[in-house]
Amino acid sequence: MSATLHFLDANGTKVPMIFEEDRSLPLVTLQLIFQKSGSIEDGNRSGLARLSAKMLAQGSRKLGNIGFAKALEERAIRFGTHAGVETLVVEMSALKEHFPRGIELLVELLRDPNLTKESLEQVKTTTIGALMRKRSDYDYIASVNLKRLLFEGTPLQNPSDGTPETIGQITLEDIRSFLATHLVQARAILLIGGDLDLNEARSFAKSLLAPLPPGSLEPLPFYNASDIPKEHLEKEPTQQAYIYFGAPYYVKIDDPDLYKSKVAMFILGSGGFGSRLMEEIRVKRGLAYSAYSFARVNKSHSYFTGYLQTKVENQEEARKLVQQIVEEFVQKGASQEELDAAKQFILGSEPLRNETLSQRLSRAFNEFYSGRPIGYSQKELEQIQSLTLQELNRFIKSHPEMTRLSYSIVTR
Repeated sequence: MSATLHFLDANGTKVPMIFEEDRSLPLVTLQLIFQKSGSIEDGNRSGLARLSAKMLAQGSRKLGNIGFAKALEERAIRFGTHAGVETLVVEMSALKEHFPRGIELLVELLRDPNLTKESLEQVKTTTIGALMRKRSDYDYIASVNLKRLLFEGTPLQNPSDGTPETIGQITLEDIRSFLATHLVQARAILLIGGDLDLNEARSFAKSLLAPLPPGSLEPLPFYNASDIPKEHLEKEPTQQAYIYFGAPYYVKIDDPDLYKSKVAMFILGSGGFGSRLMEEIRVKRGLAYSAYSFARVNKSHSYFTGYLQTKVENQEEARKLVQQIVEEFVQKGASQEELDAAKQFILGSEPLRNETLSQRLSRAFNEFYSGRPIGYSQKELEQIQSLTLQELNRFIKSHPEMTRLSYSIVTR
């Protein structure tokens, strides 16, 4: 069966639950997703959401980190927490026979997480160590600098992982306050599926929601990327130039033309070999091993971006070529051959994107989160199938903002 949407009543709060029954294996999987609870909520404490998610992974106060991990391991229960830009996620999967014990452990965790000074210092130490190592990751540096150029003056200008300095300043009270505000029923969405029926899913879901306060959910703000072209150059002892580029992209997550965007982006730079960028930059001129571009279309922000590496002496030629390729694409659009190839790949690879329970639940979540009905992806495939070259090129030419590119370059 396919995924279905239901609503649970939690003390007057309607909590969405996406459910799919799948008896092919004796497994059950669950995701508890909190909206507007990612790094966009960090405020002046960059890295707060992700550090808070890591603290949840330290287990419950009753069992502690080691005891909680042991209780999971004894039953081969997979458990994890992570925070993105917009959401914070607690996830678990287990054999059906051990899933009830997993729910008990999660309830214990949500009721009283292991928020101690000792666990915080341990998490901060490992996080700061990882961030220090990223100072020699030039892809990371170029990416972070690009986000700062595109979203200056907004919460998106700060790195989601934080910096060694901001992580060092986060206190236990900051973590407690963040979790108390964001781990609430009003922000929750549940994904559950596997070897269980709807009534069992409802029962497990209600158990998880019980320890959460009602809370509130404010509208998620939307931020456009800067339309003023800028360039940031950072010198490092590197043999390659790392070129990251980005521009505004006026397409939103609920845009009815989003399917056209997916085709356009595939042709321009996300389709690998055969895409415009790869063909012009690697195949014809040998300026880079790979070159990619794509659209980031989120609920809180959208932008066009891409990247490549090239020899330091070729960086200016490569940068100018990127600009030229994007401008020509917007001015002239795609060819019939490119559209046919894009359709063939997108439609032909569809089964691979929909074969596991996890993939199907994630797709259903994305449909719901973007304000579309469950199952909308099938309609989108039909729209792609019937898309004409004239319709596609009209869409491409209506987005000249893509040509207002900013560049973040790490070079010698």
